[in-house]
Amino acid sequence: MQKRKLGNSGLEVSAIGLGCMGMSFSYGPPKDKQEMIALMRTAVERGVTFFDTAEVYGPFINEELVGEALAPLRDQVVIATKFGFDTSVDPRAMKGSGPVLNSRPEHIKDVAEASLKRLRTDVIDLFYQHRVDPDVPIEDVAGAVKELIQAGKVKHFGLSEAGIQTVRRAHAIQPVAALQNEYSLWWRRPEDDILPTLEELGIGLVAYSPLGKGFLTGKIDESTTFDSTDFRTTLPRFTPEARKVNQALVDLLGTIAAEKRSTPAQIALAWLLAQKPWIVPIPGTTRLERLDENNGAVAIELTATDLSDIETAAAKITVEGARYPERLEQMTNR
Repeated sequence: MQKRKLGNSGLEVSAIGLGCMGMSFSYGPPKDKQEMIALMRTAVERGVTFFDTAEVYGPFINEELVGEALAPLRDQVVIATKFGFDTSVDPRAMKGSGPVLNSRPEHIKDVAEASLKRLRTDVIDLFYQHRVDPDVPIEDVAGAVKELIQAGKVKHFGLSEAGIQTVRRAHAIQPVAALQNEYSLWWRRPEDDILPTLEELGIGLVAYSPLGKGFLTGKIDESTTFDSTDFRTTLPRFTPEARKVNQALVDLLGTIAAEKRSTPAQIALAWLLAQKPWIVPIPGTTRLERLDENNGAVAIELTATDLSDIETAAAKITVEGARYPERLEQMTNR
């Protein structure tokens, strides 16, 4: 597995990380605990060193799972987790009026202490603000994380789905190692202003949902049914009608994959890796064969001609449907 550095922070991670959320949250019922522990430990054996979780995934159970799985391998891995939600609120509120934000400095420090215990570690490698809290100045947030870094409880500061002015203000207080944003062939908005800003400031991009929440793998079509607890049932982009239209993008990936003797998922990840050397995708999976498939993307070389052909073909495809319901989209790019 190749390594990449997230911007100028010095934080080096595997070129492809592992998003752990779906093991216990959002994509249907939680998966078997022992199977997921085995998967994460096998991922380390395969060279994956970058694992992503958050207190709100569950809440709490995903951090506990990651902590148990990686405790024996702690010196070999980078663990990223997140703060920023009020987890004292009934999680069912996440599907109602929307999640409740809380990035007050005292809350950030409480979350850090609780996450350290669940993760069975004495330091958090990368601590993201999960979503920008409009009620708390970002300078206060960055200052709180700076104090945690000075106390040796956190190594690096990150933001997620923040707008460029917020990134700049935070970075001026405490250098931001990474911005975690959705980025893939079917969500390319970061290219407008986020990527140039990150390049200017020397900040890495961690791309979540690099496979379009599973859609770009080619394993989902308009007839696919999802478990009632799968949050994709709430996403406009995943209505049967939208999936039918969006199949054109998967077909494009499939055509290129056939030429490269690979899979649509591998082409989608290889495309991301080819955009910038400081971009690290974190696809999630609960199956070993998919882990190996995703990791195989690092060996696929897309030439300048390949990338140009993808660009030309993708430009003719209009992706149908918003990525989030309006209440959740409003929490991004602040």
